[in-house]
Amino acid sequence: MLKHRGFPGRLPGTDYQFTIRRANPRGITPLVARERYRDRKPLDRRADTEFLRAIWQHFGDRPFERGNLDAGRLSWLMGREIKPAEEPFDPASYEALLVLDVAVARQNFPELFDGGGAP
Repeated sequence: MLKHRGFPGRLPGTDYQFTIRRANPRGITPLVARERYRDRKPLDRRADTEFLRAIWQHFGDRPFERGNLDAGRLSWLMGREIKPAEEPFDPASYEALLVLDVAVARQNFPELFDGGGAP
């Protein structure tokens, strides 16, 4: 499992994790697209925003390996802002390649891109 050095481990001051420390010995948690409802808590929305900000700053629009990125946090963005970068895509692989869909991210999280330009 690739560890993304320099990637924030969690949202500061919360228990919302962005990375995992080690591979799950009982099996890899598969990525699934989770529905984001309008009535989500502000802290949940902030966690999505900050996680996406970290992805944008670390990877930009280039494909990246899932590695130690938290499956739960990725699943809130999966199928919208984060998409598979390869076919066939294995949602239960730490080596799966993902990519940020910048156009969708810009539409759903405009505050991340107000400064303009690439990371």
